Amino acid sequence: MTNPDLENQSRKDPTDPRQVLPVPEPVPPPPAGIGNRIRLGALELASRFTMAPLAGYTNLPFRLVVRTLGGLGLATTDLVNGRALLMGSRKTLDLIETCPEDRPYAVQIYGGRPPELADAARFLVERIGEGLASIDINMGCPVNKVTKGGGGSAMLCQVGGAVELVRAVVEAVAIPVTVKMRLGWDATQITAPQLAREFEQAGVAGLTIHGRTREQGFSGTVDLDGIRQVVEAVQRIPVLGNGDVRNLSEAARMLSHTGCAGIALGRGALLNPWIFHHLHLWDTTGDPGTPPTYIRRLDFMRNHFAQLVRLRDERFACLTFRKVAAWYCRMLRPGRDIQQEMVMLQSVEHLDGLCARMRPALEERDSHPWHETDVPLNLPAGPIAHW
Repeated sequence: MTNPDLENQSRKDPTDPRQVLPVPEPVPPPPAGIGNRIRLGALELASRFTMAPLAGYTNLPFRLVVRTLGGLGLATTDLVNGRALLMGSRKTLDLIETCPEDRPYAVQIYGGRPPELADAARFLVERIGEGLASIDINMGCPVNKVTKGGGGSAMLCQVGGAVELVRAVVEAVAIPVTVKMRLGWDATQITAPQLAREFEQAGVAGLTIHGRTREQGFSGTVDLDGIRQVVEAVQRIPVLGNGDVRNLSEAARMLSHTGCAGIALGRGALLNPWIFHHLHLWDTTGDPGTPPTYIRRLDFMRNHFAQLVRLRDERFACLTFRKVAAWYCRMLRPGRDIQQEMVMLQSVEHLDGLCARMRPALEERDSHPWHETDVPLNLPAGPIAHW
């Protein structure tokens, strides 16, 4: 006989190995226009599923390990301050770090001054060279330290200034320039459709639209109708939908309801790094393939940590890994004791020991594979959340 109190407790804690997992939803039919490619100017993407910038997470080590899984059309850096780039800030230069295996690769920049951002774009082209596939301009970040300088989602309130800034960057470089934005500042200022039309005329190669306003932050639900209005506002350039896509059903809904050319995924990729692989398979064949086993997820986590060590050193790797430890605990469900150690990781040896403790239970649990819809995803809330 089951213990109701134990079952209720395990359902509340997504890291608890006793958690009862529901039966995954049926695979939805693939979208119309199966296997369609996206072109950003002269750049053709191999997949229409891209990695959206996520401050503090979409760094080089994470991009590299996700690329090994396949299905990723384009990966973009954390958002980068254009002025800090020109000043040679060490921390900012670290954010744009790349390597030959990190392709195709885009850098996302932000700022409120057209000449300054144009100079930053030129700097990136000169510094990175052929490795840089495109430049993305951030007009959606709701964080105060970004908006107070006129950058990020503050640009949504200044249509004329936003168009001037975009045109300056487009004219400064020969590679494709894209824009990522929200629907507007708030429900009374939905400027994205107008901006999309103006940006297309200014020479932008593509757009990514997050289906919330700046005021919403990450609260509420994504407005698919709002995204569709942006798609319908342009004539030629591709528009990628963004927001709350964590599984096949949500991806199918985004594509069918909005008519967007593709999807940019951020937080959903942290919980399930295989999502690009499965979405691309589903898009091109109708079959998303088999979910990865727990052991494959454990090995992915170890590879991610190894890339962090390779990039800098053991101390850097441990400090950076602590930020994503909670996400891995939602993937692996090792229990509270191991989670508490993972968020205070001390060394390579420490992680090896934790993995050795987890492995027997994960091997036993692999007869019931984890699915991306099974584990709840905590989302940042409010306008100061990083995205």
